[in-house]
Amino acid sequence: MRCPFCAAQDTRVVDSRLANEGDQVRRRRECNVCKERFTTYEMAELSLPRIVKRDGTREPFDEAKLRSGMLRALEKRPVSSDAIEAAISRIKKQLVDKGEREIPAQELGERVMKELSGLDHVAFVRFASVYRSFQDVSEFTDMINTLQKN
Repeated sequence: MRCPFCAAQDTRVVDSRLANEGDQVRRRRECNVCKERFTTYEMAELSLPRIVKRDGTREPFDEAKLRSGMLRALEKRPVSSDAIEAAISRIKKQLVDKGEREIPAQELGERVMKELSGLDHVAFVRFASVYRSFQDVSEFTDMINTLQKN
């Protein structure tokens, strides 16, 4: 691994630990030339399925797009960033475990709504209102009544 400070190729691992619920390895490294220390993260490269949109187009899974949608729903809500990252990791793990090459965008949206309902009900309703294209107030009240029953 190249040193980010002096670009030397000669670095050594000082410490290794599991991170992110065991999905990553965190390594503390030290440059043998400039003696600076830095952290690297190692994780398995997973093949995530392509997303089949409603109009039939296919696009690669985009974690940044998933994160931005969830963050938009969770804006100004009391949910920690660790909880959000854990939810994103669970969604990705479910997609990988499913083992399919393609999944419908609706299925991904349902998984996101399930995670959001566990994190914050207001964020769940925000996401669902956009995802399900609510047209009037009665659809909102139906969704809220369902949440209150559960």
